[in-house]
Amino acid sequence: AFAELGYKVSGSDAGVYPPMSTFLEDKGITLLNGFDASHITDDVDLYIVGNAMSRGNPEVEALLEQKRPFVSMPDLLEREILQGRRNFVVTGTHGKTTTTSLLAWLFESAGKSPSFLIGGVPANFAQGARFQDKKTSDIVVLEGDEYDTAFFDKRSKFFHYLPEVVVMNNMEFDHADIFEDLDAIKLSFSRMLRLVPRNGCVFANGDDENVLSVARGQEHTQVVTVGLSADCDRRIEDIDYGADGSSFTIAGERYTVPMAGEYNVRNAAMAVVSGLFGGLTSGEIATGLATFKGIKRRMELRGEERGVKVVDDFAHHPTALKQAIEAVKQRYPGSKVWALFEPRSNTASQNFFQEDFVQSLLGADVAVVADVADKDKFGDDVRLDAGKVVEDINAAGTRAILAADANAIVEQVVPEAKEGDVLAVFSNGGFGGIHGKLLDALKS
Repeated sequence: AFAELGYKVSGSDAGVYPPMSTFLEDKGITLLNGFDASHITDDVDLYIVGNAMSRGNPEVEALLEQKRPFVSMPDLLEREILQGRRNFVVTGTHGKTTTTSLLAWLFESAGKSPSFLIGGVPANFAQGARFQDKKTSDIVVLEGDEYDTAFFDKRSKFFHYLPEVVVMNNMEFDHADIFEDLDAIKLSFSRMLRLVPRNGCVFANGDDENVLSVARGQEHTQVVTVGLSADCDRRIEDIDYGADGSSFTIAGERYTVPMAGEYNVRNAAMAVVSGLFGGLTSGEIATGLATFKGIKRRMELRGEERGVKVVDDFAHHPTALKQAIEAVKQRYPGSKVWALFEPRSNTASQNFFQEDFVQSLLGADVAVVADVADKDKFGDDVRLDAGKVVEDINAAGTRAILAADANAIVEQVVPEAKEGDVLAVFSNGGFGGIHGKLLDALKS
């Protein structure tokens, strides 16, 4: 995105592979494979340090020793893109990418040509980020991540986003490597909301007590609640779920979005109220919602062989996992749904949600759970017991299978899968290339 604005951009990463490598090279970006102090040279005006970088990295150490100018990416956005603009920041434990993509597309569909930063790849756009010249558009739609900014700035990224509008989808404990508990997450959100100006707005999930406990404490900011309950300022009503999408009414208008699941109705409703605040008409919003094409890794159909569908989804938190399974069953009514789950994130690999994962996976027809991949990372007292998860699911009446890894899952599932079944893969990582392996095995 910065390259398109005329900046000369290069960068380093531990592994540079297609398709991302070819995408960046097509944009004229120089890629350096691996990290080396020799990459730090005096002909660079500014270095951007990603939040995955830490002390001990050879390039980080060279930056510090040579006193080179560096910033975090959120800080760079604040300085170069966000000042003086109308910034719509979408936050929450779940639904950020979908809601951000929806809202960006509503503005784009209406001809407003927004800038945007999305933590995924929306099908309606060729890329996940675009920064327009201010003369082209003063609207910026950003996914507001609560994860920390950089090794030298431990505030959440969204502190840098100068919000006019904040969407608060929901709030649960997550990111165990960053936050000690839910109260620490609430504190971070509360501090960020203090940056919303008087002429801005916070759209808060009126059905989420954690969200309300944070939003209610704002004295100088307009807060509008959005949800299903009768006391919400903007109530979502008359929801109708179909195989091809979901319809609902909010603010007196009827809308349809081509996605399944209550959580996606909530995401769409947040996009609607934010779009109205941004000056869009209900007709423009209805057109935008109806033409939304979705996001990669969110209920994405990766292929079909022998009448068996393989669906990919990013869900890895128990609430998101439960909702995603429900949405798959809505999208493919009458199908046998296999939930193939990889507990991979720092939070999912620990036993914070030992019982919650059991409840989430009970909604599947068959649950297949991969063992924690990096067992040495966590001690026996804190690591998720995947075997116990499977045992408890079976005891509750739903069939469950424990598998060592992706290859073992393929070996166990493919011989049993029948025409009409849906193999729904849930992971926030690559899961050992399981999607392609399933399709190849089904084909052969």
